[in-house]
Amino acid sequence: QVQLVESGGGLVQAGGSLRLSCAASGRTFSTYPMGWFRQAPGKEREFVARINWSGGSTYYADSVKGRFTISRDNAKNTVYLQMNSLKPEDTAVYYCYADVSGSVRAWGQGIQVTVSS
Repeated sequence: QVQLVESGGGLVQAGGSLRLSCAASGRTFSTYPMGWFRQAPGKEREFVARINWSGGSTYYADSVKGRFTISRDNAKNTVYLQMNSLKPEDTAVYYCYADVSGSVRAWGQGIQVTVSS
C-alpha cells in the first residue's frame, strides 16, 4: 500500500514561489509514474503535471507550462513541484498522486496553496 504525504504549501504573494514535496512510502516508489492535480474552490480537480518513473519525461498543463517544474528524487522517495511566478488563479488544494498500477492510483491528502494579489 502506497501512502503519499504532501508538504510545502502556504500563502504567497503573486509573483512568488513555492516548492511542494510529496513523500511516498513503499520500496517500489521508483517504478511509479507520479504527478500533481489541483482543485480550486467551486471547480473540478484539474491536472497540473506528471513525471515518469525515471524523471526523464514530464508533461504539464498549458496553464502552468513555463512556470512550474516537476521533478523526483527516487533515493528520497519524493516528488517535487517547483512553482514560480505564482498567480492568484493558482490558488487551490494541490494533490499528489502515484500510478501504482494500470488501474490503481494512490492520492495524497492534499495541501493548500494560496496566492494573494
